[in-house]
Amino acid sequence: MLRKISTDKAPAAIGPYSQGIISNGLLFASGQIPIDPATGEIRGDDITSQAELVMKNIGALLEEAGTSYQNVVKTTCFLADMGDFAAFNEVYARYFTEKPARSCVAVKTLPKNVLCEVEVIAAV
Repeated sequence: MLRKISTDKAPAAIGPYSQGIISNGLLFASGQIPIDPATGEIRGDDITSQAELVMKNIGALLEEAGTSYQNVVKTTCFLADMGDFAAFNEVYARYFTEKPARSCVAVKTLPKNVLCEVEVIAAV
């Protein structure tokens, strides 16, 4: 059985998808971008500030699902510019202390022209 995860502490879905789905003891969270859930606006003009908000949005989804950063088993990170890799990693490392498996790629364009997006899979 699938259970949808939804919280107003993370940005609402901006398309035909759920914020997250729990299936067979795993949370599959949709990619999070630096949208302020209170205003619906992009916040931050550099990779550090945008990555911080992305991590807070992920934290809200993890909390709603009844899990935490320590239970994340896989992340997929999308960067608009690999030149931001080191600064992004500094923020990332503060949250994902258990060092889950990860992919990190540069993409041509992200939604709303943000600098980063991160999706996670976590044990619940």
